[in-house]
Amino acid sequence: MLSLHTNAAALSTQRNLGTSQSALTTSMTRLGTGLRINSAMDDAAGLQIATRMDAQSRGMQAAMKNTQNGISMLQTAEGALGEVSSILLRMKDLATEGANATASADDKTAMQSEFDALGKEMANIMKNTSFGGEKLMNQGAAPASSGKLAGAAIDFQIGASAAEKMTVDMSATFTALDAGLKAASKAFTDATAATPPATPAAGTEMTTANAQITLLDTALKAVGTVRSDLGANANRLDHVYNNLGNMDSNTKMAKGRIMDTDYATEQAKMTSNQMLMQAGTSMLKQSGSMSQMVMSLMQ
Repeated sequence: MLSLHTNAAALSTQRNLGTSQSALTTSMTRLGTGLRINSAMDDAAGLQIATRMDAQSRGMQAAMKNTQNGISMLQTAEGALGEVSSILLRMKDLATEGANATASADDKTAMQSEFDALGKEMANIMKNTSFGGEKLMNQGAAPASSGKLAGAAIDFQIGASAAEKMTVDMSATFTALDAGLKAASKAFTDATAATPPATPAAGTEMTTANAQITLLDTALKAVGTVRSDLGANANRLDHVYNNLGNMDSNTKMAKGRIMDTDYATEQAKMTSNQMLMQAGTSMLKQSGSMSQMVMSLMQ
């Protein structure tokens, strides 16, 4: 129908031109930001899924830091106990020498002096080994006053959800270690007492050096047990770290498939919409000639 009041061709062309312009704007925005979803209007369900994945991924990244810090803390304690083990081995050497009939009284006095100094250093290591400003291995009168590892059970947060935690309880093995070290050295016992004596008396281990060998063997076994527990838990945390890295990578890839722009597809869409815009603009201009056709009928 030819009409002066209503230009159907112009209205249709204008509507389609607006649609092409909107699609072109969307394509340009996606190509400019690199994101397929720039607002919830683009894909409401996809945005919700991607946000949940992002929260999970960030939680796993924080948990990966936790595991690395946990490994560092356990390795700090294990390294300190490695030094305690070396001290005990030297103390056993002294006890073995002191138990021999060839050792004179003066020899035993010199050995006892070294033995006591080694015991004090063991106490220093056990009382003052720290990580992040907190003591790790000191044995207090109650779990609350003991070091982080020697006291009550501790939890490592190893995942994005509250349920993902790793509990480590080494209080029993540290209690056995403390008892073994106290039996092995009077100097250690005095130095770790709740109220250490102002002038600790010299030990008498060299007078019963043969019996001391067995006590030192027991202490070495207790150190080995604690070191084994520390190593096992550190090894577990290392596997946790590797698994978190795998899950985090795959979660990020899944999120990327939802959120990221496919440049090949979007570039093709933009080119198509640009051509439609050009064609629509041209046809909108041509639709103005419809009214001239009406006037030609009246001539």
